[in-house]
Amino acid sequence: MFLIIGKNDVPMYEASLGTVKKDIGHLNQFIIHAALDIVDEEAPLSSNMYLKTVDKFNDLYVSAYVTAANIRLMLVHDTKNEDGIKNFFIEVHENIVKAMTNPLFDVFRNFPTAFDAKVKQSAKKFLI
Repeated sequence: MFLIIGKNDVPMYEASLGTVKKDIGHLNQFIIHAALDIVDEEAPLSSNMYLKTVDKFNDLYVSAYVTAANIRLMLVHDTKNEDGIKNFFIEVHENIVKAMTNPLFDVFRNFPTAFDAKVKQSAKKFLI
């Protein structure tokens, strides 16, 4: 599960990327929201955007990336792949910047389908 969370903890984008092998339903969302508090504590103390693994629940890990605009990228996964996850976050961050600089982009509407395709392509390249 991958989630982009904007300012004021508003979810902006959600995708199931196959980073968790077993189906755990809506538990992913609870895991991410529990880790969000940890991200909010660690982000101001870190000089890096990529915070690595910030939380663990049973055999699941939560990795986070915080942009300069305080947009949090959160990923639930069950395998350790720090380099792949970091590269995935960097590529998605670049795509977020491209989408948000489009004058027709509306933050209150969903990201365009082209953005969704790019996220899934990045996941295949770096995570799966």
